[in-house]
Amino acid sequence: MSRSFPIVKGAGVKRNWIALAALALSACSGQIVPPSANSERPVVATPAPVRQPVRAQPMAPIANPGVAASGSNAAGAGLVAGPPVASLPIDPTRANQALAAFRLSCRELIRRTDLSGLTRGTDWQPACDAAQAASDGRTFFAQYLEAVQVGDGKAFATGYYIPEILGSRDRRPGYDTPIYGRPSDLIDVDLGKFSDTLKGKTIRGRVDGRSFVPYYDRTQIEQGAMTTAPVLAWAADPVALFFLQVQGSGNLRQPDGSILRIGYATQNGRDYTGIGAWMRDRGLLQKGHASMQDIVAYLHANPAQAVDIMRANRSYVFFRVLDGPPLGAMGLPVTGGVSAATDPRFIPLGAPVFLSMDRVDANGLWVAQDTGGAIKGANRIDTFWGAGREAEAIAGGMSARGTAFVLLPIGTLARLQGLQGAPGGGTTPQP
Repeated sequence: MSRSFPIVKGAGVKRNWIALAALALSACSGQIVPPSANSERPVVATPAPVRQPVRAQPMAPIANPGVAASGSNAAGAGLVAGPPVASLPIDPTRANQALAAFRLSCRELIRRTDLSGLTRGTDWQPACDAAQAASDGRTFFAQYLEAVQVGDGKAFATGYYIPEILGSRDRRPGYDTPIYGRPSDLIDVDLGKFSDTLKGKTIRGRVDGRSFVPYYDRTQIEQGAMTTAPVLAWAADPVALFFLQVQGSGNLRQPDGSILRIGYATQNGRDYTGIGAWMRDRGLLQKGHASMQDIVAYLHANPAQAVDIMRANRSYVFFRVLDGPPLGAMGLPVTGGVSAATDPRFIPLGAPVFLSMDRVDANGLWVAQDTGGAIKGANRIDTFWGAGREAEAIAGGMSARGTAFVLLPIGTLARLQGLQGAPGGGTTPQP
């Protein structure tokens, strides 16, 4: 979905704020499209209560004297062998689900350039060939893959899900906030085409006269500066739409009960700012009360401040209408409880990752099939939980710490260390 942004844990929203917030927050879009004169608004459902975690004791990371904090990718961050895969506490059912996701990822794994510097497409071929006929996930992963720790191995995991909000393809009373498709004047620039040192880096912007400038930020878009984006639909609640942008995709439940699925199309190129941390820094949220649910509650309860708070995040997501299953950054379907978003500079897209965390529901095998604007650095994982209230409850409270091991084709670590001359070396191998 190319969408993932972190959310943390907390409590639900009081329904009596919903109608007030929906009215007052129509100012979010009022300068783009005048709000409806009809003051009646749909009743917006409150977020699902946060699922309280079942605590677990994570495995300790492997001591790694070769850690390089400034490494720009996994090959430069310092690598060390993890435990034998057969010794990892992998649930058999979860292993079979991960095998199915890995099998699906193989077509991209063997032909995609690995920005992590860890693997080449040909490295994955034996495992991918075997995966097509494999039936037991635990046996397969133990036979074909090895666990490697990147850097210090200390992992942080959050969660994301597919939200459902009220929306309408047609503008009508109570549905006043536009949901935009990709603007025609938004341009992607692959900087790697201009310099080898910038390989893998892109920027987005627009042409202004003879200059290439940053694209409009959230405030400018909401104040009407953007004129080239189609309106795909209209949302009933600006706060709900804001968090749908955070998640990157979702379902719009229309007045007739039908569902319109929309997904991430692109983003305006501005840096993402997590408003939870922004609000904590200003004393608007108390420690331990900065979950998605807590933030939504505050925004609904304080509509006079809500517009400026949301505008602290200058990033703005544009959508497209979907007619198939939710897709990740690989262009492949993602699976709740199995797929995860990671930084492709540190975990190859399509590779399995084993997490041993301080809460039970984050533990086990995940497959890196997605990316996200806020998911940066080694051992940073955003776990995907699918759709529905259960997924919302788990993702909304997901904040776990522990240890991560990337599963790579057997022999990868020895090859890398041979190329680098010493364990934990910092150079990027050549294909």
